Amino acid sequence: MKKLTTLFIFCCSLLPMTMQAQERITLQDGTVLNVFLVAPENGANRASPLVILMGGGPGNASISQDTSRWLGSGFAQRGWMVAVPISPNNRSFRGGVNNALITDLITQLQKRQNIAQGKVLLAGVSNGGMSALEIARRNPQDYLGVAAVPAISGADTDNEALRDFPIYLRIGGNDQLDWADRFDETVASLTEAGVVLDADVLDGAPHMFRMEWESLGDWLQEIQK
Repeated sequence: MKKLTTLFIFCCSLLPMTMQAQERITLQDGTVLNVFLVAPENGANRASPLVILMGGGPGNASISQDTSRWLGSGFAQRGWMVAVPISPNNRSFRGGVNNALITDLITQLQKRQNIAQGKVLLAGVSNGGMSALEIARRNPQDYLGVAAVPAISGADTDNEALRDFPIYLRIGGNDQLDWADRFDETVASLTEAGVVLDADVLDGAPHMFRMEWESLGDWLQEIQK
């Protein structure tokens, strides 16, 4: 985990800083989530689309802040309002209870005038990518798509709910967790379910990597049409 956190910090240094704030957001049941918000650079005069971005590993405060700076800033530069929630139990947002926290968070955030109504993008790194896929499987009609950078899906994973659902998947070729070895299995699991998949292995890249913003940017534009 120390090595992965170091990689997050390194990636943060590769992008310019954007306006970031940490807020305590109270959900409908009284649960409080701490969330890093990164405002879009060009969103002053309109409601911006929302992306829920989840950090890897435990999704704790340090990793979530790094994720908001490293990856969140890239989304913000492209007009997205970015919310990076801190996991309340060091599991990122895996599992039914944690999945529900994200849906409740979206409800609260979309009450704000500067955040657009309608479908939301889910994105995540590693354990956060796995969280994004779990959440999407529950109610895919509520989401624009999932950007999983990276995530994996097993041959026994039921992805049928994601038929015709857009997923952007990238895995580093030198992934320290050997996820690249599971790329073919993951692609098969998703394509057999009918997912609209944009997937690739990044040659030489580690578990956490600098984004291919040219391809990810094109994908983001496509899912917003």
